Amino acid sequence: MSQDDGPGTGRGGTGTMRRRGADGGSSELVTSGGRTKIADTVVAKVATMAARQVGGVHEMGAGMSRTIGSVRERLPGMASDATQGVDVQVGERQAAVDIDLVVEYGLSIPDLAGAVRENVISEVEHMCGLEVVEVNITVDDVHVAGEDSEDSGERSGEPRVR
Repeated sequence: MSQDDGPGTGRGGTGTMRRRGADGGSSELVTSGGRTKIADTVVAKVATMAARQVGGVHEMGAGMSRTIGSVRERLPGMASDATQGVDVQVGERQAAVDIDLVVEYGLSIPDLAGAVRENVISEVEHMCGLEVVEVNITVDDVHVAGEDSEDSGERSGEPRVR
């Protein structure tokens, strides 16, 4: 387990020290009153919820993970993946987040990505006490309203060309 020793590295005004868990799957906040461990999955879930709060985010995840997620939801006893489309790397004091999105048609993708990035950084830093060093966003698709129902109805009728 590594420990922050340097001045200003990982110590807040309340004497908080952050350490990486030996298992590699959690971040530890150490105070004079005790320790708080934050699992990587918690950071991923916070980032997922923060991204979904931004208007214009239609779905999370790349094509194949969305397909597998929709199949999982239909199977009895299987829950959907609460962190679908989000991958995090958590260090002693910092976190990096990678997000895959499907956005609504008609919105400015750079503006939407900026809003998602800002909200994810704010929520992870607030809730987990970790500095977010980067939020990488990949837009995998654009959702067009009515696209899903339109395709299935047209294909079952007459051919489009003769």
